[in-house]
Amino acid sequence: MSQLPDIIRDIERVSADVVAKASSFQAAILADVAGRRGTMHARVAPVQQNMQVAGPAFTVEVRPGDNLMIHAAIALAQPGDVLVIDGKGDQTAALMGTLMLSACKKRGLAGVIVDGAIRDKLEILALDFPVFSAGFNPAGPTKFVPGRINHPVSAGGTTVNPGDLVVGDADGVVVIERAKAPAMLALADKKVADEAARIDAIARGDTASAWLPAALRAAGVLKEGESL
Repeated sequence: MSQLPDIIRDIERVSADVVAKASSFQAAILADVAGRRGTMHARVAPVQQNMQVAGPAFTVEVRPGDNLMIHAAIALAQPGDVLVIDGKGDQTAALMGTLMLSACKKRGLAGVIVDGAIRDKLEILALDFPVFSAGFNPAGPTKFVPGRINHPVSAGGTTVNPGDLVVGDADGVVVIERAKAPAMLALADKKVADEAARIDAIARGDTASAWLPAALRAAGVLKEGESL
């Protein structure tokens, strides 16, 4: 069996139509319809709470504190891609800063998600480009350790395959498998409609959850026939 190359240039991406539709949903809605799977650890958070991103994952695996492969990924990624960088959650050195993120914006990438540290926070805020990271550190990285591009990675404790749908907002990041994404969007439409109806009911004074008594009985908190 031949070994896959460290750099895979051609990947199958989630379609532009799916990305456009997905960008209209909160990450929380997509996480719910996906069975509460695919969410990254809360350490991976937006640099600024209003930042939003949606697009196909362009995955990068690096050794902690080394960004050689991220430079290569920036050169290879296509407009609309989201760089998803498996930095092992390391926060002892920044993997990216203003220069690299400015290049990402110039090349038309949709955003960057780094399970690791970055730096130049104030300049990144001024850049107005979606960036999610696990923290900040002023220390710079090394640039000589090999890694991999467009292989499956683990970022924020979640498996990310190249081309998967990635959506991020103030709540964090959710990853939806490429093949399942279209079906998830149909479920998301229904979820949004159901929640809107519930909000309307609450506004009218109906604050009771119809499902709660049965759930409490099933958990043994309420006896059969009891109610709150």
